[in-house]
Amino acid sequence: MNIQHILSEKIKQAMIAAGAEQNVEALVRQSGKPQFGDYQANGIMGAAKKLGCNPREFAQKVLDNLNLDGIVEKLEIAGPGFINIFLSSEWLANNAEQALNSEKLGIQLSQTQTVVVDYSSPNVAKEMHVGHLRSTIIGDGVVRALEFLGNKVIRANHVGDWGTQFGMLIAYLEKMENEHASEMELSDLEAFYRAAKEHYDSDAEFAEKARNYVVKLQSGDEYCRTMWQKLVKITMVQNQQNYQRLNVTLTENDVMGESLYNPMLPAIVADLQAQGLAVEDEGALVVYLDEFKNKDGDPMGVIVQKKDGGFLYTTTDIAAAKYRYETLKADRALVFSDTRQSQHMQQAWLITRKAGYVPDSFSLEHHNFGMMLGKDGKPFKTRTGGTVKLADLLDEAVERAEKLIAEKNPNLTACEKQAVVEAVAIGAVKYSDLSKNRTTDYVFDWDNMLSFEGNTAPYMQYAYTRIRSIFSKARIDPTQLSGKILLNEEKERTLALKLLQFEEAVTTVAKEGTPHVLCQYLYELAGIFSSFYEACPILNAEENIKQSRLKLASLAADTLKQGLDLLGIKTVEKM
Repeated sequence: MNIQHILSEKIKQAMIAAGAEQNVEALVRQSGKPQFGDYQANGIMGAAKKLGCNPREFAQKVLDNLNLDGIVEKLEIAGPGFINIFLSSEWLANNAEQALNSEKLGIQLSQTQTVVVDYSSPNVAKEMHVGHLRSTIIGDGVVRALEFLGNKVIRANHVGDWGTQFGMLIAYLEKMENEHASEMELSDLEAFYRAAKEHYDSDAEFAEKARNYVVKLQSGDEYCRTMWQKLVKITMVQNQQNYQRLNVTLTENDVMGESLYNPMLPAIVADLQAQGLAVEDEGALVVYLDEFKNKDGDPMGVIVQKKDGGFLYTTTDIAAAKYRYETLKADRALVFSDTRQSQHMQQAWLITRKAGYVPDSFSLEHHNFGMMLGKDGKPFKTRTGGTVKLADLLDEAVERAEKLIAEKNPNLTACEKQAVVEAVAIGAVKYSDLSKNRTTDYVFDWDNMLSFEGNTAPYMQYAYTRIRSIFSKARIDPTQLSGKILLNEEKERTLALKLLQFEEAVTTVAKEGTPHVLCQYLYELAGIFSSFYEACPILNAEENIKQSRLKLASLAADTLKQGLDLLGIKTVEKM
């Protein structure tokens, strides 16, 4: 359930009944301090200002028209016109009971949009590196949240599988196959790419063949297309290994590379010209945008076709937006990429809208993210200054987690240890990133991310196993609990309220593309449960109290597990 949404709708209707406009917003927010209630409605002052009346008087009119019977214990007007909302403990207890017995913890499948999410986007014939990590795991966290809320999600892995470099790569693949027959494997894609480039730069005959192969590939030559598909296949097989290790839901079926949109580009450029949006400038076709100015204050020109006839990334992104609306029938399109691409995406989508390829109702959203930095505050690199391969990073995470878990619990069986190490290692790398606001740069720090203290994956995973151990040690089956949830103590009530705010966190992730909000919620939940556990004895309490507190503990464990799963982070029953 979404308490914020329930309160917002009811208060909005009361505000309208009191004289506010139809589009008024109640601005209901979780309260920061218990003395101000559980929630506050902050929209009264703005609405009163528009009506030209006293905010506190308008607030009273709102309360006169507001029916929250059975939901709240108390409503009060505070300060210049805030409405403080104190929820009914009985209502919280009843809804906590329903959440415990619900497959989705009481979350309503209220969203029914078709959403295309463009994330990961590695390049063909190159290994994934740490630069792909943020797009991959942030995008996947948002995808999981969107699906959990009932949306139809189309994953779009916009791989770099087209361009002039493919003539060079095809020519080198041909050379390798001729020299090594069918045994040739591209086990090291980086070495393959470097060797192809060296041949292109030093061998004139090879370079000429490579240029010819580019033309043939773009013309649909069967041989070149077959060789190109081999390169794509080899790359994606390796990428899939990384996705599986990261517990990311992308598959080979989700590849929608640049090549997919290539057939659309000539017609799009011709149409932009016909509409007068694209004009010729020194042989190139350029769209001038008044909304963007160059350093001289003139409209900025965006090239959509070079003078040699080649197309730009902008042209491809215009085609991708058009395809996602027309062909995939999406309501929203989300792109997760580096902050440095923000202006590029804004310009491509502005041209898309000016050309009428998508309506205003179609939401195009660039969810940008900052960089991963080393402790020196510079982009994260190897000790020699090279790019860190993603596979190597994950290997090191496993190695460090093995040492950590061996120290923490040497009594685990080999099978248990393997599961814990994998969960902690990959979870630590992912959670360290996901728990940071994606729009900021963040410092990659092994010691912090593998700590069992603070807002980290090991802490969250341990919080889950700690709750589960209450049941396992007492040999209690959480599915066989009886009685009702009772909220007689303040710590019980605080825990129940937090548990019922799960949907609000997930909804924010789906709406704004911000997994750190869910991380913060789970961290706060773990802390609130710890306070509850210390203040409220469970196994030694009277039977009805014991059953009630066990139910709260079970719901807390389920919520932690589900929340971490939405982040793509595994839990284990024993650590």
